[in-house]
Amino acid sequence: METYTSLKEDLLEINKDVYALFSNAKSMPGMTAHAFDDWEKTSIGINKQIAEEIIRIAVVGAIKSGKSTVINALFKGDYLKRGAGVVTSIVTRVRSGKSLKAKLFFKSWDDVNSDMQQAMVLLPALNRHWENDRFDIRRQKERMDLQQALSALSSEQLITKGARNASSVLLSSYLKGYESVKEIISSDNVTRQYNGGRFAKHRDFVGEAALAAYLRDIQLEINSEGVDGNIEIADCQGSDSPNPLHIAMIQDYLLLTHLIIYVVSSRTGIREADIKFLSMIKKMGIMDNILFVVNCDFSEHDSLDDVNILVKKIKEELSLIKPDPDIYAFSALYNLFKQQRDHLSPKDEMRLEQWEQETALTEFSGQETERFEWSFHQKLTRERYALLLKNHLERLDVISTGIDHWILLNQKILSKDASSAGEIIEKIKHHQGSMNQMKSVIKSTLDGAVQKIEQKAKTDIDRFFDVRSGKILNDIIEFVRDYHIPYHDYEKNLKVSGFSNTLYLIFQEFKHALDFFMAETVNPELIRFIRQAETGIREQLGSIAGPYELMVQDALVAYSNLMESFGIECIQTKQKKIELPDMDAIKGMIGLSLPPLVAA
Repeated sequence: METYTSLKEDLLEINKDVYALFSNAKSMPGMTAHAFDDWEKTSIGINKQIAEEIIRIAVVGAIKSGKSTVINALFKGDYLKRGAGVVTSIVTRVRSGKSLKAKLFFKSWDDVNSDMQQAMVLLPALNRHWENDRFDIRRQKERMDLQQALSALSSEQLITKGARNASSVLLSSYLKGYESVKEIISSDNVTRQYNGGRFAKHRDFVGEAALAAYLRDIQLEINSEGVDGNIEIADCQGSDSPNPLHIAMIQDYLLLTHLIIYVVSSRTGIREADIKFLSMIKKMGIMDNILFVVNCDFSEHDSLDDVNILVKKIKEELSLIKPDPDIYAFSALYNLFKQQRDHLSPKDEMRLEQWEQETALTEFSGQETERFEWSFHQKLTRERYALLLKNHLERLDVISTGIDHWILLNQKILSKDASSAGEIIEKIKHHQGSMNQMKSVIKSTLDGAVQKIEQKAKTDIDRFFDVRSGKILNDIIEFVRDYHIPYHDYEKNLKVSGFSNTLYLIFQEFKHALDFFMAETVNPELIRFIRQAETGIREQLGSIAGPYELMVQDALVAYSNLMESFGIECIQTKQKKIELPDMDAIKGMIGLSLPPLVAA
């Protein structure tokens, strides 16, 4: 990572020097104020993009698999709350910074009330005579009515498919946390920051469902040398969360990621929930850049042979989804304890001392940790970072080459008499006219092609969502039609709780099942379709632009020959293949992003 940081700083310094040349050149007599506008914009853009470029890494896995511990070990400190389990209800984003800083982004009152009103659908025994027909948690009577309605629910109504009903949990959390956050929340989105010694206070919000419900987002900055400042690592909810909203939140972040670290606990191995979630990732088309970590619990294994047998079994199971998976087995907690040796509690000190006596296990874990860290940094520095730096270097190369050529050309013109200088200028203008005509032809062709591509994209989208020809709507309709209600399971509830309460229970279980179907089946299909559409657009534009490449190269050769006839050597001797810009870079520049899947 140090190499990348050093190269990035060198690149910024070069760009600064290049930009300074424009000011010097424009101060020369006879130069217009806009002579270098295009190059100046490119130079400013390089600085802006380098500052904004973030490599996003998602750490995903089942509840209690050790995701937070893995991230803590990467940042070499106990910063994220460990063991939060199912209450970790948001994606916590972590970056390296100059000091400890926790930014908590809170929902507005409108966001909170909207969430609650949606969760109250078909809630029985609730007085709905709200002011302006809208629920507002700030009104005491409405909070009391809601609490009374929740208290009236039976245990059967509070449990959905073996787990606590997500809607009732959300409503209870909002009510329970109200008094603690009422002075923080406002009509606008509020950001609260905890720095330095108050940094740990963010854990109160992350680990407590009643407070986490009010959070929209959370970002931590940690003064650690373990991770570069351009890297963001996200601690995602458990992939086996009983709440489909959590799954959609993970999907939203996965769409932004460049690398996924999937954590499997050695206590449980691969479970059905892991297979389902990994299959979903595969459907989304983002399985290429994924590393698997088997987080070893030394207390669960008698010997290294036991660990090796488990890792072999996990690898065989993962191979069914991703051939030849990259697997690394180590104890993240052991690594963290070693890093924090001087700050451990007496209990944790004893655990560390006991583990260190297991020489075979600790040496194996150390070797696997080194192998993981090497692979982790390789994927970032050699692959993603190399691409980012290469793009900026190529643009700087174009600018610097252009400046050098401009200097040589002007020196040559100034060394000639008026007649010879005029001849050179006329021939260059003639060539510029030819190049401008070619640019006009290419632009006209691409503009026409874009219209056709837009029309095709619209047709494909209509077909994708069409009930007759599309698959996705038919799948949703089929799910609803085939949904089976086991009426005999509700006979007892009907006698005890009455018709309205039983109807509410049936509705909640149906909604829960439908939400999961949307998150696990529909969302991945949407993402796959979008990615295929983006690839298709790029390929179509490439096939149209391709034939013009030879024409452009011929024009550049003709220009080089013209310069050589004046005794001016063209600096750009290598002719590079014309490549379309990266699709993600384009979307980033124009601020284009998909609507959140959570909204679905």
